Amino acid sequence: MSEDFERLLRTRLDPLDVVLTAAPPRSDNDLNPDWNEPPPPAREAAVLAPIIKRPGGWTMLLTERSHELAMHSGQVAFPGGRVDETDASPLAAALRETQEEVGLARDFIDPIGAWDRYRTITGYHVTPIAALIEPGFTLTTDPREVASVFEAPLDFLMDPANHEKREAEFRGRQRFYWAMPYEGHFIWGATAGMIRALYERLYE
Repeated sequence: MSEDFERLLRTRLDPLDVVLTAAPPRSDNDLNPDWNEPPPPAREAAVLAPIIKRPGGWTMLLTERSHELAMHSGQVAFPGGRVDETDASPLAAALRETQEEVGLARDFIDPIGAWDRYRTITGYHVTPIAALIEPGFTLTTDPREVASVFEAPLDFLMDPANHEKREAEFRGRQRFYWAMPYEGHFIWGATAGMIRALYERLYE
């Protein structure tokens, strides 16, 4: 899968020098088209999807957010966060946040491209950026933001058989969402939605 996956990344993702200003085409409402609550004010964010070139099979690095955070505490997420005024681009924001959250050195990161921007129900317009990561790095997590890190195999994440459509009550109404449980880690919500969007961009 490794060589084919890299070829797909390099041919089907959006160039990183293209500035996208239109509304995100994907969102937490992809599975809830009848959800008509007005969205909160838009806040730009960017995340890095670190794809680690493990000899035994490529993996994707994910974090479990600190349980002390005010928003999305304890959830599985890509490293990343809000785009600051001092960030030159979404890529700059994603790299900065990755360094701050998990201490992944820039020398190991080869950014490839972005895929569909994603609007969360909390108002973030997220630019997800795929990057290939050479093994040999060390991580230093910031406990204020990250409780733990783990890797999930690409073979698992890119298999639609593992993309579960689940249902839960939110604000008194039923909502559907994507979930990809993996070895005790519950990947769901926006992160699972972005992974699903990456799968669709590459394979459908």
